[in-house]
Amino acid sequence: MVQIHIIFVTRFFDLFTRYVSFYNSVTKLVFLGTSIAIVWYMRYHKVVKQTYNKDEETSRHYYLILSCFVLALLIPHKYNTIEVLWSFSIYLEAVAILPQLVLLQRSSSIDNLTGNYVFLLGAYRALYILNWVYRYFAKNKIRWIPWVSDLIQTALNADFFYYYFKSGKNHEKLKLPA
Repeated sequence: MVQIHIIFVTRFFDLFTRYVSFYNSVTKLVFLGTSIAIVWYMRYHKVVKQTYNKDEETSRHYYLILSCFVLALLIPHKYNTIEVLWSFSIYLEAVAILPQLVLLQRSSSIDNLTGNYVFLLGAYRALYILNWVYRYFAKNKIRWIPWVSDLIQTALNADFFYYYFKSGKNHEKLKLPA
């Protein structure tokens, strides 16, 4: 959950330094506000909080955050603060699903809501690849950091997609191999 805040805050840091348009500014504020609200709700709402088991979560997401930050310092889009933060947010978004996938793999049963959420999240990122392909052909523009990051995130989700479709085809409850 921490990763969501970090991704959007670092990606939209330019909101405070560069004006693009009213639409752009409002969209970034909506993304920030809704992501903060969702994480707050998930963390502090009584019903959702009861489903969280801290003992099952053993991921060390701080290692992911630190690794992505170091990678952003080494391979940013450009060498300035805004672009390093943007690169960091793209790298982090690519691997932010890993703790959730590990937790799902360790759990004995995956409820439909969680399975559908993870599938749709992965499908959204996979479909985003189409955006990069469109930009390449329409504008002859390649930004390697988002391309590679989207491909990595889609590859990380590929195993989950396989078991998601397999369980749907066989009308079984979604279960990942241990």
